[in-house]
Amino acid sequence: MTNSAFLIAAEGLEKHYPGVRAVDGISLGVRAGQCFGLLGPNGAGKTTTLEMLEGIQTPTAGRVLFQGRPLDRDFRERIGIQFQATALQDFQRVRESLAMFAALYQHHADLDELIQLCHLGEILERDTRKLSGGQRQRLLLAIALVNDPALVFLDEPTTGLDPQARRNFWALIDRVRARGTTLLITTHYMEEAERLCDEIAIVDHGRILIQGRPSALIDAHFPAAILRLPSSAWPADESLPANAERRDTRIELYVDEVPAALEQLERHGASLIDLRIDRPSLEDLFLKLTGHSLRA
Repeated sequence: MTNSAFLIAAEGLEKHYPGVRAVDGISLGVRAGQCFGLLGPNGAGKTTTLEMLEGIQTPTAGRVLFQGRPLDRDFRERIGIQFQATALQDFQRVRESLAMFAALYQHHADLDELIQLCHLGEILERDTRKLSGGQRQRLLLAIALVNDPALVFLDEPTTGLDPQARRNFWALIDRVRARGTTLLITTHYMEEAERLCDEIAIVDHGRILIQGRPSALIDAHFPAAILRLPSSAWPADESLPANAERRDTRIELYVDEVPAALEQLERHGASLIDLRIDRPSLEDLFLKLTGHSLRA
């Protein structure tokens, strides 16, 4: 498939620093209307990749294309960015902050619609220094959308939020997607990636390990279920079956048929008191590919 099929595409991106190859030949494409996730542990190269896609960093090698063309001045008018950390102007109200950022663009979104979309109506007159974590993230998303962009970059947008605020933010992302906006997101939260992303790329050591739809990737690498039990639940004189692995203080069995697997455990004399049955997840996939946690 040609890169003209993608809203934004990377071709062989590399970024070198003295003694470090932070990004090592990453190629990917994001289609219009998609939510695309870049996943990986700290130091994997995902933020550097994101900054090259945003046009903030210049690649050492490779290129980025937007609508089939190299990045140009128009590109900056067509994208929005929500950074990991953004400094807001002190002694400024939410309404004033939105208006200030809107004035930076030749064209901006209808601010009343944006206020409604991001649920900012009740905090418009609040000093930005007095916002809660969730309120601040909603304002930062509104700022990223203030120029009515075709593509929005979200760099770990829910880090530090409590679970309820994180889920509220997911619902807000659903509203943004319903408008046809394309999203490219980095996150450490695998539940978040499974919930939001149409397609993901797992990155480690500056390279893409695997790419595709989350459910398809999981199905391709795992059977239907994972049975987890403490290592102490397994009889000391019994060897592990071929479909089992020992991980830290637990044993995991990968199975297609749970009833048959339970019978297998009983035959081996395993204790089922602390047994847990899980659907394979992106976290499991990353552990399988790299041997360490996505949050490492």
